[in-house]
Amino acid sequence: MTTTAAALPTVQPGSFLTLHYRLSGPAGDVINTFADKPATLSLGTGELSPAMEQRLLGLAEGTRTTFELPAGEAFGERNADMVQWVARKLLNELGDPDEQYSVGDVVQFPTPDGQGSYAGAVAQVREDGAVLFDFNHPLAGQPVTFEVELIGVL
Repeated sequence: MTTTAAALPTVQPGSFLTLHYRLSGPAGDVINTFADKPATLSLGTGELSPAMEQRLLGLAEGTRTTFELPAGEAFGERNADMVQWVARKLLNELGDPDEQYSVGDVVQFPTPDGQGSYAGAVAQVREDGAVLFDFNHPLAGQPVTFEVELIGVL
């Protein structure tokens, strides 16, 4: 009598995943869960970029691998229109009027409908208090290393 091992589940569109992952660009890690608890996410919900989700499809539970994504593929190209000055008056209305902004700070802004948020990184602060924000993803227009360990696939 022969027994065949049950095939390990593989990543499909809509799969629910428990995984460790690391995203890094030329300047180093942007996200790294390997030293902490694993992430859980659902494919197709926008938690990972489409280019990264595409790389996961068909991988078996237990796989640990690294993908090199060419510049711009993971998070698109840098968009100059996504770098914008925000007046101090508006920042005071949206948040704490006493907030001090420094280059490199990441600030959350509410979406126009108030249902979500998006982040901008402080690129410059003027003497009049206006702040130049870069709303591009930090890895937009850069090559990205995507390391993943699939712990569970449902």
